[in-house]
Amino acid sequence: MNISDLPMGNAPVPVRFEHFPVKWQAFLWRNWEYVPPAKLAEILQCPEQTVLDAAAELGLPMTHEVNPKWLLFGYLTIIRSNWHLLNYRQLLQLLDWTPEQLAYTLKEEDFFWAKLGALKPACGELKYMPLTPEERKATALFRERVRKHIPQECEMNYSEQPFTFAEKYAAQKFSGGTERFELNFIHSYAASCGDIFIDIEKRDPVPENLLQQYASMGIRGVWMHAILYLLHPVKGSEEFSRGYETRLRNLSVLAERCKKYGIGIYLYLNEPRGMPYAFYEKNPDWAGVDVPRNHMRANCTSRQKPLEWLEEACAAVFEAAPALAGAFMITMSENPTHCNYAFNKTACPLCRDRDGADLIAEVVAAAERGIHASSPGAKLLVSDWAWREKGTDTDNAAFKRKVIDRLPKNVWFMSISEWGKETGAGGVKGSVVDYSISQVGPSREAAEVWRYAQSRGLKTVAKIQMNNSWELSAVPYLPVPYLLQEHLDNLSHLGVDGLMLSWTLGGYPGGNLELLYKNVEVLAADKFSVNVAGKICEAWHLLSDAFREFPFSCPVIYVGPMNYGSMNLLYLKDTGYRATMIGYPYDDLTGWRDIYPEDIFEDQFRKVTEGWKKGLELLASLKEQLKPSDQAPYEELRRMAEASYCHLRSTYLQIRFVRQRNAGDKAAMIATVQEELSLVHQLYELARMDSRIGFEASNHYYYSLNDLIEKMVNCEDVIDRLSN
Repeated sequence: MNISDLPMGNAPVPVRFEHFPVKWQAFLWRNWEYVPPAKLAEILQCPEQTVLDAAAELGLPMTHEVNPKWLLFGYLTIIRSNWHLLNYRQLLQLLDWTPEQLAYTLKEEDFFWAKLGALKPACGELKYMPLTPEERKATALFRERVRKHIPQECEMNYSEQPFTFAEKYAAQKFSGGTERFELNFIHSYAASCGDIFIDIEKRDPVPENLLQQYASMGIRGVWMHAILYLLHPVKGSEEFSRGYETRLRNLSVLAERCKKYGIGIYLYLNEPRGMPYAFYEKNPDWAGVDVPRNHMRANCTSRQKPLEWLEEACAAVFEAAPALAGAFMITMSENPTHCNYAFNKTACPLCRDRDGADLIAEVVAAAERGIHASSPGAKLLVSDWAWREKGTDTDNAAFKRKVIDRLPKNVWFMSISEWGKETGAGGVKGSVVDYSISQVGPSREAAEVWRYAQSRGLKTVAKIQMNNSWELSAVPYLPVPYLLQEHLDNLSHLGVDGLMLSWTLGGYPGGNLELLYKNVEVLAADKFSVNVAGKICEAWHLLSDAFREFPFSCPVIYVGPMNYGSMNLLYLKDTGYRATMIGYPYDDLTGWRDIYPEDIFEDQFRKVTEGWKKGLELLASLKEQLKPSDQAPYEELRRMAEASYCHLRSTYLQIRFVRQRNAGDKAAMIATVQEELSLVHQLYELARMDSRIGFEASNHYYYSLNDLIEKMVNCEDVIDRLSN
């Protein structure tokens, strides 16, 4: 594969970062903690000493040590940091990757190409150039701004290094409780969405200490992405499956390891996975609808070959890894699979007149036959994610009943609990698509289809988010336990058999997971002394009630600035870029707010954060009443609540800033930026102390410490420009 084969999209002009005097300084600043100075010098085509001198001029610490874990476990963060700075050749040089590695990551790692906007900014070759006198003066000002906010170099280093949380997992003291659900499983907090089975020595997706902690908390299963063509080749097209034997061996090792702790591995199957165009040159009898945006095709399951291979592949995988507990399937939306995955079957002459329910059911049936041929006791869970007749349909219970009627009788039926729940924040009517913590489930539709599946003899599973959601995923868990308790009680009353506890986010082995076996008051009594436990519950109530005001809509949670929080830069001029899915919020207020008018959108985040602050104030008032045994759980709660506030309040301020910018109100903009600056400081100290803050398994770190210092400089630059 050549670099020229990598996707470009419409290749727009990159965003300018005006707080840096020159572009190569932005590159140097952002990558200082990711790779050694020698690598930076190689890319900038200058001597290493030149890079060291330039770093000192910017105020970067000279005493830091590069953490090699960034390249192993934080490569998505590195790519995002450099997307507007480097061309593909230099980006590959920075990562020390081949074009094939990057192409795979863009295509298969949880929609990463879409998260980047489905475009590659047209970056020219970046080279070091000596500074002009004017640029040197501006560089001195940059350093001055850095030192204004971070006076000592030692304060620019982490108190707890990134990824340190992975070393701290351990079995927890479990005080028992009532187990209300037959099955639960969660996404492994250590697993990315990449090629996770190829090298489990370097990137272990289920380390022993994590399994010990999960098991001690009553977790019964973990799930991970599996791409079947990477585990079982298509005959005659083995080149797309290189390394499959290694992956299968490793998968079996992991399944056996998990089994020791009473934990089963569940594979996430979104199959038969669409392939690049080159595959169909050899396999024309697989070819389905064209997906040009992704440079690939779907597979036509009205032809027999894809379904025959799917059955064969499932049988082979479960035979090679007999300790696997099962799998769950998503059969619509997500990645290209069958011709109707995105409701576009009309583009296929073989599928256009077929019932969409049949297309779903036959994929499930093929997988079920294969799995149970090799492992009769394995569970196959079938998700109703995006099941509907047409893409615009909103009431889908009838269609879901039709699919349920066609499912094999030995599968479990899974529905997303909140999907379809009516919302009304600020008086704006909407409904939940995907999932939410602020909008407590289940929806009417979910309850209806579970009851129908139960009447047909199927066991039922609720997909929920226990720890966090895309409303805010940069903290390991949201301290809003009363919302989770309400949701669990609702599901228990409906007789749901099992719980899928998270999507790729929310797999932290703690936090709200304790609510699976005890209620909030018991949890408070277990963690805190009697003199503060009641007040802790009051604070939890305030935080939970505040979060109910979140202005939910699917676009809001995916493209709003909540997940990046104070890291997201401020721009005095409209960037012209549209916000991307958990990638770049930019300054796209129109995209952020979706169905909400600007004033209502702003006001809802005001309500969320003002209510949240009351909870923080109550927590602060308890400090003098704490006993020594209260200190650790109190500090844990304080950090989670404060970090959440920083992200949510920054979202409110960014909305205000864009509105004020559009209105030309410079004085108001300055006041907003000043408050934002104080939040950046608060978040900086929290992230410096706690390696969990800012991390999410499928997106890696949303920010580094240098990103947050850059935001401080950005705020100073904006204030100066507005003041002059």
